[in-house]
Amino acid sequence: MAAVLPTLIRTGAVALGSAIAGIGYAALVERNAFVLREVTMPVLTPGSTPLRVLHISDLHMLPNQHRKQAWLRELASWEPDLVVNTGDNLAHPKAVPAVVQTLSDLLSRPGVFVFGSNDYFGPRLKNPMNYLTSPDHRVRGAALPWQDLRAAFTERGWLDLTHTRREFEVAGLHIAAAGVDDPHIDRDRYDTIAGPASPAANLRLGLTHSPEPRVLDRFAADGYQLVLAGHTHGGQLCLPLYGALVTNCGLDRSRAKGASHWGANMRLHVSAGIGTSPFAPVRFCCRPEATLLTLIATPMGGRDSSSNLGRSQPTVFWRVGLYRGPQPIPELDGQRDPVDRGGRPP
Repeated sequence: MAAVLPTLIRTGAVALGSAIAGIGYAALVERNAFVLREVTMPVLTPGSTPLRVLHISDLHMLPNQHRKQAWLRELASWEPDLVVNTGDNLAHPKAVPAVVQTLSDLLSRPGVFVFGSNDYFGPRLKNPMNYLTSPDHRVRGAALPWQDLRAAFTERGWLDLTHTRREFEVAGLHIAAAGVDDPHIDRDRYDTIAGPASPAANLRLGLTHSPEPRVLDRFAADGYQLVLAGHTHGGQLCLPLYGALVTNCGLDRSRAKGASHWGANMRLHVSAGIGTSPFAPVRFCCRPEATLLTLIATPMGGRDSSSNLGRSQPTVFWRVGLYRGPQPIPELDGQRDPVDRGGRPP
């Protein structure tokens, strides 16, 4: 026993050191390793010209998060045709000015949004095991000034799609869009927007914060071509070769982030999000992200184009301390994690 004890102590020390290093990496490095993914999705009606959509979600902004704010400001330089914000912008009652100022240039572009639970209620300290053992457990924090945030967004021209159907023109394309309030806290009322989406639209777009299957099924039944969502944080803590441990909703783990099919005719894109709760400021194997979606026309005749999904040159750029510039990488639609290749921006 005396001979075994030193080995056990060394093994324990190595395990403890590895755990501390992993937590430090997840909290200090990866949580701030912001990435822009660029993905191509064939969802528009045949003959449509391409549409560039910037999908942002889950900012979970604190007033003093200057690094995150600086990175977000740079997104406007990609000049999207449309900005889609799928909620959870706030993590503090005084964060509205930080969000609005940070998104100022993007607010000058056409945009649509819905809110999530962390636009209405602040974060609270929770038992992390609840995500594994009691995913339906809800702990609401103090009320947040969502009305002020909504007013700031709409005054700049963004459309609130909460339980609303809207039709508008962007980049010469006719878009029919609708959204629901956050299903994660049972605020969704799909019946208020139910009915077939306009068949004349180049894009029939649905928005929800939490990608609950009951809501996705309704959008699919009404003929929407694409639904954008957030909420999952991509799993936030993922394992290599396994992926997300949980999605914190009814969505299966394989769809925790990225693009996928939902039913025969609808596509889903779930953002891994940009922020985290201030009470769980860690990410592992799941970098914070925004996505630049290039929407293109489906092939004539409705032929399935699965073999061509997402063939693009995605661009990744991040900020860990100093800005290091864009890095192009190959990625397929729905692929979980890109591999950095290096290179110059397009």
